[in-house]
Amino acid sequence: MKIELPIDLAKELPQSVVPTLEKELLKRLQNQFAESSLVIRRAGSNWLNVYGGEKETEQMVDEIIQKTWESADNWFY
Repeated sequence: MKIELPIDLAKELPQSVVPTLEKELLKRLQNQFAESSLVIRRAGSNWLNVYGGEKETEQMVDEIIQKTWESADNWFY
């Protein structure tokens, strides 16, 4: 399964957040989906693409992403 997560360029983020977020998200995603890959990049808007998964899988991935963002104080600093 391939997961693509573009993040809005207008959203101000520290420079190191994308690689750190990618590492943390990949760890969490691979706990649930062993055969997953992740691409995070800056783009014109926020969105999520999940290739090779069912609708329920996309919802689970979205939840994992949401929980990871909400727990940034634990893994980013």
